Amino acid sequence: MSYKWKALSVTTLGALLASIQGSSLLLALPQILVDLKTNFIILIWIILIYLLATTMFIPIIGKLADIIGKKFLYNLGFIIFTIGSLLSGLSQSSFHGFDLLFYRLIQGIGGALLFTNSTAIVTDAFSNTKNIGLGLGINQIATASGFIIGPILGGLLVPISWRLIFFINIPIGIIGSIWGIITLKDIVIEKKKEKFDYIGSIFLTLSIIFFLLSLSFISLPKSSSYLIILFSILFIIFFSTFLIYERNVEYPIFDFSLFKNKIFAYSNATGFLNSITRGAGLFILIFFLQGPYGKSPFETGLMIIPFGLSFLILSPISGYLSDKYSYRVLSTLGLFISAIGLLGLSTITKNTNYLDIAIYMSLLGAGSGLFSSPNTNSIMQNVKKEKRGEGSAIRVILANLGQMLSIAIIFPIVLGGVSEKVVSQIFIYGEKNKMISQNIVNKFTQSIHLAFIILLVFGIITISISLFTSSRLHKNILT
Repeated sequence: MSYKWKALSVTTLGALLASIQGSSLLLALPQILVDLKTNFIILIWIILIYLLATTMFIPIIGKLADIIGKKFLYNLGFIIFTIGSLLSGLSQSSFHGFDLLFYRLIQGIGGALLFTNSTAIVTDAFSNTKNIGLGLGINQIATASGFIIGPILGGLLVPISWRLIFFINIPIGIIGSIWGIITLKDIVIEKKKEKFDYIGSIFLTLSIIFFLLSLSFISLPKSSSYLIILFSILFIIFFSTFLIYERNVEYPIFDFSLFKNKIFAYSNATGFLNSITRGAGLFILIFFLQGPYGKSPFETGLMIIPFGLSFLILSPISGYLSDKYSYRVLSTLGLFISAIGLLGLSTITKNTNYLDIAIYMSLLGAGSGLFSSPNTNSIMQNVKKEKRGEGSAIRVILANLGQMLSIAIIFPIVLGGVSEKVVSQIFIYGEKNKMISQNIVNKFTQSIHLAFIILLVFGIITISISLFTSSRLHKNILT
């Protein structure tokens, strides 16, 4: 087996691990809420802290990857993620979820090491072929498979114990670590003498932390407006300082010159906006299915399979086609299909036939799969080989920021119509709790409709940018 396929197998296993964890964890949230004797705010933070951690460390990891190589950092990510999973599964109710928050932070660091280096490793391995898009598309299969396997696995394991969704990561992580150590090698290392920008990395990390904290507190009900203002001011201060400092550094931590490549810039812009469009979508769907629709975790896991299955089918196909045809045409078509799916989801109620919901989810998944691989391909092929670590880091940072911004915008809308206590009751018991009036359930459903409509608006904005971007900026060999 040639190295490119070995490298792809390692990175695919890492993507599968992270994807299974993310989708299965969503189904376990009601049980975690009860078993750890925590509250809905901590529950949301269990999701947000992982995104915060991955985004916070990505720029540093991306720079280090181009200096010391990607192999060591990627394998370290497997190990740290596995340790974080073990600790998460051992969380105790006496800490009311705060220990799980810390362990999820550890998982996030491992995730940052995996995410940042995965795309760059695949691009390096396939760089001497004409199949980079195919390699990236196959890598996306793992993510899509996780959307299918994760909910089913979560639905089966959660009734036994929610802890198993963390423990199941341990054998996968061990296998991935060993396989990565044996298989991976650094193909591109041309900057060993470059110095690491420690001061710039501190300013950038603090900027990201306070920006994400601002978004996180905006997304949570009853958050202190004073804290939001404080975090926003600190973000402005540290980010301004970072921009000024980086102008005079020989080897900056964040190379803004990459954005001089217009294809790279526009592809990242549409990728960021698309992350906002679909970032909170799966959360809302699970809230709806386990809440107003009244389904169990296992039933919910089965019901969201159409999203992952359509993503699984379209992603490698679009990756293959992106090696031959226009990035812009494929990604724009994907955005159109996703928008149709969001429009349909904005109409669902507890009386909607599941077949209709499945069709809407399939459209959303298919559009996401059709967009993802060509967009990633256009980003990575427009970065110099010695800058692929940074290029990959920028892509992941913007994707994570988009997802957190999506949550910050959508969660206040979904949670704002009813009290936190009632939302918790709906989330845990659906309509089985007779203390929850039909009026409240209807109000909650209306909030979900509005949330999907707002995501659709962002989708339309993304389509507009993709459509009106000059085709001369994109690889176009359509015949």
